[in-house]
Amino acid sequence: QVQLVESGGGLVQAGGSLRLSCVASSSVYAMGWFRQAPGKEREFVAGITWSGSSTNYADSVKGRFTISRTNAKNTVYLQMNSLKPEDTAVFYCAAAARNGLFRNEYEYKYWGQGTQLTVSA
Repeated sequence: QVQLVESGGGLVQAGGSLRLSCVASSSVYAMGWFRQAPGKEREFVAGITWSGSSTNYADSVKGRFTISRTNAKNTVYLQMNSLKPEDTAVFYCAAAARNGLFRNEYEYKYWGQGTQLTVSA
């Protein structure tokens, strides 16, 4: 069983930046970030392959967010720039049991507990 622990959430003003981190208890394959805003369903944010050579993003964050990973540390990051109030959500880290680029949450087997991001106007 792989455990994922996110960190880095907090309160930031619109236009600001923040970096989320997620540490896995062991080596994992594809990883991703999802988010869930109040009253909304959880949605895909970004994904990354094991090597980090391929990434994909939701249209709403493309150009503002960057996903990356350091396998030596079993860590995936989400650098978030030009934050908007509509980015306010609980952000979840997820890990898949195989390699690839996945947008569907059902492709991911392991999930973190989530970290809150609040963007003030």
